[in-house]
Amino acid sequence: MEELEINVNGKAEMLTIDPQTPLLWVLRDHLKLTGTKYGCGIAQCGACTVHLDGEPARSCVLPIGSIKDKKITTIEGLSEKGNHPIQKAWIEHDVPQCGYCQAGQIMSAAALLNKNAKPTDEDIDNAMNGNICRCGTYCRIKAAIKSAH
Repeated sequence: MEELEINVNGKAEMLTIDPQTPLLWVLRDHLKLTGTKYGCGIAQCGACTVHLDGEPARSCVLPIGSIKDKKITTIEGLSEKGNHPIQKAWIEHDVPQCGYCQAGQIMSAAALLNKNAKPTDEDIDNAMNGNICRCGTYCRIKAAIKSAH
């Protein structure tokens, strides 16, 4: 066990924890931020996507001890009232069905739009690669990303 300080959604958090604990479980079990979902546990589905210094990262395989001074943003920290442009576009296009993968999808889309406000279909496909939606809402996801502003 080690004492670690991490920055989550703009807030410093002190933890006494095994540094090999995956970030996903720190967020969900220790900090009670349950918007980030467990999907596969092997970084293949994207449900656990968060931002590390603005870059998408799969939290299920990321040891908390490797975070250092990077800023972590979860779906809860994307916007205070759920009104980030991508969240509004998600609603406008009725993207979610079951909704389980949506936090990870939104976090990947937000990271893309932070770098590229007008992504092409190819840009979207590349950025969203590895975010799996069992309901198959990919066309609506792409439309939402294109319309977010």
